[in-house]
Amino acid sequence: MCQNVLGTRDEGGASGLCPYLHGSYNLNPHSSEFVVELTPSVFFSSLKTSSSLKSLPKLPYSNSSLSTEVSEFLLNCFVSLLFLLAMGANATLLITIQLEASLHEPMYYLLSLLSLLDMVLCLTIIPKVLAIFWFDLKPISFSACFLQMFIMNNFLPMESCTFLVMAYDRYVAICKPLHYPSIITDQFVARALVFILARNTFLTAPIPILSARLHYCGRNIIENCICANLSVSKLSCGNIMLNKIYQLILAWTLLGSDLILIFLSYIFILRAVLRLNTKGAAAKALSTCGSHFILILFFSTILLVLVFTHLAKEKVSPDVPVLLNVLHHVIPAALNPIVYGVRTQEIKQGIWKLLRKGNDSRK
Repeated sequence: MCQNVLGTRDEGGASGLCPYLHGSYNLNPHSSEFVVELTPSVFFSSLKTSSSLKSLPKLPYSNSSLSTEVSEFLLNCFVSLLFLLAMGANATLLITIQLEASLHEPMYYLLSLLSLLDMVLCLTIIPKVLAIFWFDLKPISFSACFLQMFIMNNFLPMESCTFLVMAYDRYVAICKPLHYPSIITDQFVARALVFILARNTFLTAPIPILSARLHYCGRNIIENCICANLSVSKLSCGNIMLNKIYQLILAWTLLGSDLILIFLSYIFILRAVLRLNTKGAAAKALSTCGSHFILILFFSTILLVLVFTHLAKEKVSPDVPVLLNVLHHVIPAALNPIVYGVRTQEIKQGIWKLLRKGNDSRK
C-alpha cells in the first residue's frame, strides 16, 4: 500500500496502483518542470495482503508472482475491451442519430449528449490508465493532471444533470402526453444544454483552481492512478480544508440533488402508470422509460458502491476504491449505448439502415 511520504519514495509505490507526484523541493506549482508520474497496478497483490484474505490457506502449488501477473493481464484486457466497446458503441450511436432523420427528436438529442459526455470522460482518463498498465508510461505534466481533474469533476455532474433532463422528458411523455410536443421541443433541449454547461462549469471550476493554488514542496506519493482532487491536494504543504469542504458540499449539492429529483420523477411516473386502466397501457408506458431507468441504475449503483468502499476503508483494500473509480468511468460508458440500442426499436432500425446503405455502396 502506498503511503503519503514527502521527499521519499515508498517501496511498494514503485509497483503499486498509486502514482506519485514528483518535483524539486519548494518548487512553484506552476513550474513546467513539475510532473506527475503514474505507476502500474498491484491491485491483486494488495488484495492478497488484506485482512479478509490472510486467513485463507495457501496452496502448495500456487505461484503468487505468476498469479498476480495473470490477474493484472486479465484486468488490463478487461479495461481495454471496455474502453474499445465504449468508444465504438457511442460513436455508432452518435453517427446513427446524426444520419438518420427519424431520430432527429429531443429525446435522441439528449441521448447524443450523454454519449458525447461518456466519450470525453473515457478519453480523458482511460488512455492514460492503459498506458500505465500496458507500457509503464508514467509521466503526466502538472497542467495535464489538473486538466484531467477539471474534466472529471465537470463532466460527471454533467452526466447526472443530463439524466435529470431525460427523466423530466420521460415524466412529461407519460404524465402529460398531450402536452409533450409543446413542452419537449428543440428549444427546450437547447436551453437544457446551456443550463447543463453553465451550472456544472461554473460550480466545478473552483476545484482544480483551489488545488493548483496549493504549494507542493516535495516528492510525494498519491494513492490513486488518476488525478483525483483530494488525492492530489492532500500532498501539498498547505491547508486543504477548504478543498475538502467544497468538494463535499458540491458532491451532495449536484449529484445528490440530481439523483433525488430523478427518483422523484419516477415515483410520479409510477403513480401515473398505476392509474392507467387500459389493457397493456401500463406496460407500454413503462417500456418507454425502461432504458433510461436502467442507465440511471448503472450510474447510481457504481457511484454508491464507490462511496461505501471509501467509507469502509478499514474493511476493504485501499486499492479497491481506486479500481472502482476507474471502472466507474468506463462501464456505464460502454453499457449506455448498448442498452438504448437493444431496447429502442427506432435506434435498432436506424443502425440496420446505415449497415444496409454501407453494404449497398460497396456493391
